[in-house]
Amino acid sequence: MPEAVATYRTRVSGLWNTSHELRGADGGVGTLSVRRNAWGLVTEGRWTPTKGEQLLLRRDPGLLRSQFSLWTTGREWLGSSLRSSFLRREIVLHTGSRPLRLVPLEGFRVGWTIQAPRSGELARLSGGGLLRSMQLEVYRKLEFELLVFAYFLGWQVRHESLWPGPTIDEDPSLTPAPKPPAGPGASSA
Repeated sequence: MPEAVATYRTRVSGLWNTSHELRGADGGVGTLSVRRNAWGLVTEGRWTPTKGEQLLLRRDPGLLRSQFSLWTTGREWLGSSLRSSFLRREIVLHTGSRPLRLVPLEGFRVGWTIQAPRSGELARLSGGGLLRSMQLEVYRKLEFELLVFAYFLGWQVRHESLWPGPTIDEDPSLTPAPKPPAGPGASSA
């Protein structure tokens, strides 16, 4: 496993409507507030950083789970999520630049991994069982807003990740694409 370039921990308070404080090596980074409706369905989240712009995470209309979108307070769309079926545990994150996937960790562990199609694992969200706290480890360049979005989604369905996820060898879509050979006919970009 590669060395983490950044590590964050969460501390959760509240039962129905929860507040998630995110802390890094230098202290508090911000707070994610998650709101539920009368039936217990998560309807929205609001990320309030210590510095920077607030983010709004809201449920999109539809029947599928994990169907949310990420917006700035200035109404700029940053991403959306979709789970293609009721039975699949994979959540696809659509951004303006690249598609990402949120898949369960392999083995009997609670947590998720954020996968990019070519470069592999970008970040890992682990923990979150009965202790209600998670550790977020970032391994490669990833927009912080997408990390918060993935945490928001992964927290809601953390119990679903307990059953082992696919190993990288079993799921070819989790394996990074091979690099083309550098030879006499290869072009350099």
